[in-house]
Amino acid sequence: MTFASWQFAVFAAIVFGVYYLPPVRPFQVQLLVAASLFFYGYGQPELLPLLGIAVGGTYLFLVLALRDRRWLPVGIIFNLALLAFFKYKFLFFDPQAPALVDIAAIDFLLKLPLPIGISFFVFHNISLLVDLTRDKKAPLPSPTDVFLYIIFFPQLVAGPITRAGLFLPQIEPKRFSDVQLVEAAKWILIGFFFKLYVANNLNEMTSHMDFPFYETLQTQDRWLLVILYGYQIYADFFGYSAIAIGLGLLFGYRLPINFDLPYISASFSEFWTRWHISLSTWLRTYLYIPLGGNRCGKFRTYLNLIIVMGLGGLWHGVGPSYLIWGVMHGLLLAVERPFLKKFEGIKSAGFRALRIAAVFFCVTMLWIFFKLPNFDHALAYLAGMFRPSTNPNPTKLYYDLALLYSLPVILQHLHLNSFFERRLAAWEPYVYGALAALAYLEAGPATAFIYFQF
Repeated sequence: MTFASWQFAVFAAIVFGVYYLPPVRPFQVQLLVAASLFFYGYGQPELLPLLGIAVGGTYLFLVLALRDRRWLPVGIIFNLALLAFFKYKFLFFDPQAPALVDIAAIDFLLKLPLPIGISFFVFHNISLLVDLTRDKKAPLPSPTDVFLYIIFFPQLVAGPITRAGLFLPQIEPKRFSDVQLVEAAKWILIGFFFKLYVANNLNEMTSHMDFPFYETLQTQDRWLLVILYGYQIYADFFGYSAIAIGLGLLFGYRLPINFDLPYISASFSEFWTRWHISLSTWLRTYLYIPLGGNRCGKFRTYLNLIIVMGLGGLWHGVGPSYLIWGVMHGLLLAVERPFLKKFEGIKSAGFRALRIAAVFFCVTMLWIFFKLPNFDHALAYLAGMFRPSTNPNPTKLYYDLALLYSLPVILQHLHLNSFFERRLAAWEPYVYGALAALAYLEAGPATAFIYFQF
């Protein structure tokens, strides 16, 4: 069940309609937990026991760690083992083999599909363990509250990753009169517009980046498609995050902002404070700082940046392409670090524009390794960008459509949305009506959210 399906619309409407009924108010948390379990198990009910084991095991280790901190690393290892087993098991087993092992029960486990959203709920589990164990004054939350924090359905599959200290205090009885309906509707509408109109339509074009279709492309079209993929992955993930934030508001929970116009970043460190903010915050809090952060000298700082970003790349998937994508971002962060203060001292709009262009170029080029997890395919695509095409019948791309579907991302990053909000406030209902019409009438072919695979 995806956000863009009619089944989800019916599901969300029913849950919302029941949620605020006065007799249900004492059981709102239980209702959301039940709804989240239904949402997650819809289509993959065999994975519900795994979710129960992950959350129940985490709660058990939390109780033990609050009594004795030596249980904290055990709880973290438990969660990382779950993630490693399901995400990296086929490094050691052939997925095409009729029987992976001779023991039937283990063979069944090995053949289970990758649980959707496992990375995100494992990160929530670790955040819960670390934060509450550190805060000795924090009370032990109830099992139901823990379940809600970890499996709250708007954020369950692809985030945003919420810190326990920010979410748990919000668990209290909710009243319909307190719902931020207008704000929630705006977030949801904008999210669907970016997903359906922008990302899905761009996906029709960027699918030509896949092997072997890229072999039919002209050289200039390879460059165009890389830029379009950068717009697509932003629109896709920003769209999901916006819908999640809006849904959270409908049920009285405020989720963190996950994107803040990342393509106007003037440095790579700024980019990672604007792109997938909840993940970069998680990596900094639970990986970079424990490794020593920037407290152990310059060399160690640079090494920590490369290690953290490399692991962040591997988190997205197994293979050298994801590793190179992460390591290259780490190298860029390390290379720019000694010059940041000098650059910030230059107060020139032209110089900042050059920095933005340089960051955008590097980030966009690295999306090739993200789009093409097969390393050989990524290298072949990259090489074709720097030599003339010899294909006599190249794939024809429609540049006017490429601009049309990219325009919302471009306008958003030019802050024109702020301009319209200030000067055309009276036209706001018509603008949102137009966005809704485009999302419905000009939606591209249905595709899963890109980050569902992680």
